[in-house]
This record gives sequence, structure tokens and C-alpha cells, in this order.
Amino acid sequence: MENVCFKDRIDAGKQLAEKLIQYKDQSPVVLALPRGGVVLGAEIAGSLDCALDLVIPRKIGHPANPEYAIAAVTESGALVVNEAEVGAVDPTWFEREKEAQITEAKRRRKVYLKGRKSIDLTGKTAILADDGIATGLTMQAAIREVEGKNPAKIVVAVPVAPHDIYEKIRAEVDDFAAIDVPDSFLGSVGAYYRDFPQVSDEEVVKILQQAKS
Repeated sequence: MENVCFKDRIDAGKQLAEKLIQYKDQSPVVLALPRGGVVLGAEIAGSLDCALDLVIPRKIGHPANPEYAIAAVTESGALVVNEAEVGAVDPTWFEREKEAQITEAKRRRKVYLKGRKSIDLTGKTAILADDGIATGLTMQAAIREVEGKNPAKIVVAVPVAPHDIYEKIRAEVDDFAAIDVPDSFLGSVGAYYRDFPQVSDEEVVKILQQAKS
């Protein structure tokens, strides 16, 4: 399917949940990437009757174009970089930006989870959910973070990902559930949704409060 259009994140989450139903009996843990991924993560966790938690990678944008990711880092410092791009920027700026994003990731955990401890992933199936993949850097950083927590299996679940990025990430995990894997990516995840509003911190907190933990 090319250029599939999801109604919204809830619709995308419901479709993804259908592709993950084989994991329902494994008591998986859904790890959503905030903010947008939390909406889908909640749908998946509800369908699989399992716990919902967070993994919080942060994009490091190019200094001349902050929307263009050149690296991503998690709260523990797990880092994935576009070597060519990072090699061309000021290293002092990059280190400062990396630390700023680690700080922001930690802030978000405090705000979103209100002190709730992370779920122990040892020996469990971890399902990483987001509302889509463009460059793949934030998802790769999330995978690095989760790998360090000794899960039995890592599954990535997103509605849409460019074919080349899908193949690259699929080689790093045990399973990759996706609805659309276009050869010609439209340039942004939002282009695949009819309704793709920003998700607020308040919405994330509310969803997590209602989810199984």
C-alpha cells in the first residue's frame, strides 16, 4: 500500500494492535515514545491487556534546521548519530545540545509518570510504539535504551516507516510491525494522517494515569 492515510493516531493504534495480537498471551510491556506514540501505545496496550510505560529518546536537530534530526539520545545517554552530519557540526555545540536533550528526557519522565517506577523488562517482550518513523534515529536510540534492560524480545510497532529505514531497523530487533512501508516516503509522518494534532503533556499524563501499569 502506498500513501495510506490513517484517520488519526487512535485509528493507527487500533490497526497496529491487530498486527500484534500474537503477543497478547506473552504479557508484553508496551513502551511508547512521547508524545504522539503514547496515544498509539495506549490503544495497543488496551488491546493486548498489558502494561504501558515509556521510553524517551530525544531528537538532536541540525543547528541550521532543528526539524532535521542528525542524532538522538535517551535519558540514560544512549546515543545514535548520523555520522556524516554530526561530523560536520561544531562538537562543542553538539555536546551541549546532547546534554540539553538528556535533561529534557528526564524532565518528561518526571512530568509524565509522577514518580512511578519504570517496569522491569527483564525476560519480557518489549513493544516499542510510535506514531511513525522518518529518519529512524529516535527509534534506534529507544532500541539501544531497551536493549540494556534485558528483555527477552524487542518488537517495534509503527504505522508507517520508509522502506529503507524499515529494513535497517528490522535487522536490529526481533519483530517489526508496520501498516505501510512506502518506497517513496512523503517526507513527514504527519502526511500519512488526516488528523495529526500536537499531543500535549497534559494528554500524555491523562493517558498514562488511565493505563495499566
